[in-house]
Amino acid sequence: MAIQISTDTELSAVNSILGSIGQSPITALSLTSLQNPEIGFVKNLLDEVSKDVQTTGWHFNTQHRVKRSPDANGNYKIPVNAILFDISDGQIDRSRDVIRKNGKLYDNVHQTDVFTQDFYFDIISLLPFEDLPPQIQRYIIARASVRAAVQLVSNADLVKLLKMEEEQAKANALNYETEQGDNSFMGFPQETTYRAYQPYKALIR
Repeated sequence: MAIQISTDTELSAVNSILGSIGQSPITALSLTSLQNPEIGFVKNLLDEVSKDVQTTGWHFNTQHRVKRSPDANGNYKIPVNAILFDISDGQIDRSRDVIRKNGKLYDNVHQTDVFTQDFYFDIISLLPFEDLPPQIQRYIIARASVRAAVQLVSNADLVKLLKMEEEQAKANALNYETEQGDNSFMGFPQETTYRAYQPYKALIR
C-alpha cells in the first residue's frame, strides 16, 4: 500500500505551532475553537507570518509582464490579493509613477487614475496557506512557532531550539526557490531560452 503524503492545512499548521509550545492539538478550526484566546492568537499569528513571508515575493506567487487593460472607466482596479501591482520593469516609462490609491492604480505624475492604454505588470499575489508549496508552508510554521514561543511561553531555551528549526526551514525554502526560479545572474529576459554552463564540457577540451 502506497504511503500518501499530504501538504499542510491551516488546521495542521495551527496544531504544529501549538505542539511546539507544548499545547494540545485541536480537531477543527471552527468558530467555537477560535473563541479560545490561545487558539485565536495562534491562528492570527499564522496568518500574519504567512503575509510577512509572501510579501517578499517568491517564484510561486510572482508573475512578470502580465498584460492588463483598463476597464470601461479607464481604471486599473488592483486585485484584493495583490501585494504588488506595478508596471513591469521591462517596460520603462519614466513619464509615469504609479501607486495604489483607493483600490486603483494612480499615476502620480499625471495625477489621475484614468488610463488609455494597456500595460504589462509585475504582480505579487497573497495566496491561501493551502496553495503554498510545502517548503514555504514549513518555513511559515517554523517562523510562527518562534513567535508563539516568545509571546506565549517566554522560555529562552525553547525559543533557541525553535529558532534553529526556523533557520533550517528557511534554508529549505530558499533551496526550493532557487530550483524553481531558474535564476541567473546573466540577466536573460523572460520568455527566452538558454543552456546553462555544463561543467563536463571543460573535460573535453
